[in-house]
Amino acid sequence: MPYFDAASAAPLHPVARQALLASLDDGWADPARLHREGRRARLLLDAAREAAAEAVGCRPDELVFTPSGTAAVHSGIAGALSGRRRVGGGLLVSAVEHSSVLHAADAHGARGGTVTEVPVDRSGAASAAGYADALRPDTALACLQSANHEVGTVQPVAEVAEVCAAAGVPLLVDAAQSLGWERPAEGWSVLAASAHKWGGPPGVGLLAVRKGVRFAPPAPVDERESGRSPGFGNLPAVVAAAASLRAVRAEAAAEAARLRALVDRIRSVVAERVPDVEVVGDPVRRLPHLVTFSCLYVDGETLLHALDRAGFSVSSGSSCTSSTLTPSHVLRAMGVLSEGNIRVSLPAGTTGADVDRFLELLPGLVGEVRERLGAPVADSTVAASPVAPAAAPARPSAQDPEAPGARTPGTRTPGADAPEGSLVVDALGRRCPIPVIELAKVIGDVPVGATVTVLSDDEAARLDVPAWCEMRGQEYAGERPAGRGTAYTVRRLV
Repeated sequence: MPYFDAASAAPLHPVARQALLASLDDGWADPARLHREGRRARLLLDAAREAAAEAVGCRPDELVFTPSGTAAVHSGIAGALSGRRRVGGGLLVSAVEHSSVLHAADAHGARGGTVTEVPVDRSGAASAAGYADALRPDTALACLQSANHEVGTVQPVAEVAEVCAAAGVPLLVDAAQSLGWERPAEGWSVLAASAHKWGGPPGVGLLAVRKGVRFAPPAPVDERESGRSPGFGNLPAVVAAAASLRAVRAEAAAEAARLRALVDRIRSVVAERVPDVEVVGDPVRRLPHLVTFSCLYVDGETLLHALDRAGFSVSSGSSCTSSTLTPSHVLRAMGVLSEGNIRVSLPAGTTGADVDRFLELLPGLVGEVRERLGAPVADSTVAASPVAPAAAPARPSAQDPEAPGARTPGTRTPGADAPEGSLVVDALGRRCPIPVIELAKVIGDVPVGATVTVLSDDEAARLDVPAWCEMRGQEYAGERPAGRGTAYTVRRLV
């Protein structure tokens, strides 16, 4: 069964497995002790630190091991902010950072700090100009991922680092997704990464802090790991993480070229074979193994489970696969379609046959999901009926009306929630992609120049209605609060 979710966790590299088993025999003792077993453990720890530092591009005494990549991010942000508290409490983050960065930012804001989000373009890339505009005299730290974990877009770390350095602001880089492929760009001040992203064991993170960067660990410290990661670490896992990092980097150039070709094939074939699909992320400045696309009129959870039953393990940023019922913050920041979202991230060793089989199955599975939801085969482009909008027929629900809590969306006369004369589609209480499906069913019922207003309390509609307009050549006329939820108005242009 092909596993296509390496961006979440890569399969354990064979070198990691060998190093883990070997170090269980020699790396169980406390490396801080002076006896023979302690000295042997210390040699293993020092060798692991040197190997990891070489891959990162820093001095061994600048790098420590943490219990996870998230712990490295949290410690890095808190320590850098604490070390520069006299400068102020300003923190810059891109709008598409990993949740670990955003959670740390939220905690900083709750303590009275200031958090500024730097926007990204539709490909998911931040810009040096965006960071330059957001820098203030009280900015203590800036954060920027090396590459996005959901869409694969590589960020301009070197350019942003140059801007930050000119302002005297340290830059923290989350290199979790890219460290297994290449050494991070120069200019960073603090760097965090996670071993399970490159084929190391889970439960090991890296935190590197350049010499000269003011850094004050906010938590209680001890004599281990320069006081930045207290406690007795999992030395066998650390050894395995460092060994696998060295191994994957030795293989990276050849494997990246091979996987990039497979991903290029996915990007092109999906766009050719699956109607109404948006392939998101930068097509060039991207990670070699990752591609994300969203399918119009598709329930992401249903599609994910269909792929799983077919033997393909993928992930999704759609709100309909999330317990929070909100779309991925990355897709939201990019302003792209979120429904039917699938992320494919290929692990090392993925074969062309696996990719071909995925591409053969995907169009049929997407079609089955759309048929089940009652999605239109193609949007209507026939001349609008002269019948007034208020007389338009109600549209049947794509959800089983017998289901608990089911509502039947339909058209009704406009009220305070919509502009005068607008045909109103009531999709309240319905999750994506139903609001957009109902919009597509009625857009042909209004004359060119007239509007349709969709009432929805599904957060994904804020992304999906404008994205539908862009894909369909219609005008998104904006939104306004409604009695319940939000009213999204679309003007028919074609």
